[in-house]
Amino acid sequence: MSLPQQQRFPWNLDWNLLRTFMVVVEQGGISKAADFLGLKQPTVSAALKRLEHATGKHLVVRKPNEFTITRPGQALYVECANIFGTISQLPSLLDVDRAELRGHLSIAITSSVISDHFNEILGNFAKTHPHVTYSFSVHESEDVETMVNQNRASFGICLLSKMSRNLNSVVLYREFFGLYCGARHPLFNVDEINQKDLEGEPFVAFQTEAEGGPLYAISRLRARLGLATSWRGVSSSLNEIRRLILANVGIGALPLHVAKQDVEAGKIRQLPPYDELPMVNIYLITNPTRRQSDAEAAFLSACKSALDAIDIEERTYGLD
Repeated sequence: MSLPQQQRFPWNLDWNLLRTFMVVVEQGGISKAADFLGLKQPTVSAALKRLEHATGKHLVVRKPNEFTITRPGQALYVECANIFGTISQLPSLLDVDRAELRGHLSIAITSSVISDHFNEILGNFAKTHPHVTYSFSVHESEDVETMVNQNRASFGICLLSKMSRNLNSVVLYREFFGLYCGARHPLFNVDEINQKDLEGEPFVAFQTEAEGGPLYAISRLRARLGLATSWRGVSSSLNEIRRLILANVGIGALPLHVAKQDVEAGKIRQLPPYDELPMVNIYLITNPTRRQSDAEAAFLSACKSALDAIDIEERTYGLD
């Protein structure tokens, strides 16, 4: 007796087409996907057509200077990403026949996460389990969430606009943000700076400072001080915000403990106000549906034990 069409689908489908489609979506086009995969453009285009035929759905809209994912295409991409994340776990899940803990931890992280406490947790774990390997990839906080949601990373370290119902989160540390100008700025050598001196000053901003974003408190601080009404530079990277401040593109916000070294080196100067500054949480996030490898489970346990033993006030940087 033959299987119904819906049950035959996974047996008849060439699963390589799903991987190709995922790359097409993430690269934003067939030619870019071909370059990424090391294939010729007609090969990728033919694979996409085969997948559309197999699913019976139009997955992308291809026009000159336009590449759009359809709603069925977007739904399929989410599942492809989840499948890819699950398959990525297989080497670690299968590496269970050794006495010593082995495996790989993939950590998606936002830029310039600087935490002595996390470094100590990582260092102690690496010393205890010398055969575990690590990879860190830097992304915007929203993309870190997506990667953990799709099981494409063991853990995520990022800011959160709101608590996710699908992910578990724990505060890794807290940090306060202050405003800074570079050494080329006219205010840098002024003896005493008042808040009124900042009115109308151009500024640079993080992309996540938009309303509803995890750094929106910085926008509210700038509005209260009366800085310029629109940014002069913007970036999702803390390192690039630092560069814009140093180059005197505008005044910008940095975590106090991150900026401390540049302040002591005379490269930047903190500007008022000096109290009631914006505070944000940096979270360690995990996917509860992920089938964790022994290495992942051991690392998460080590993180939770270490963080439970350290009061949140001690993990709050910039209080001194």
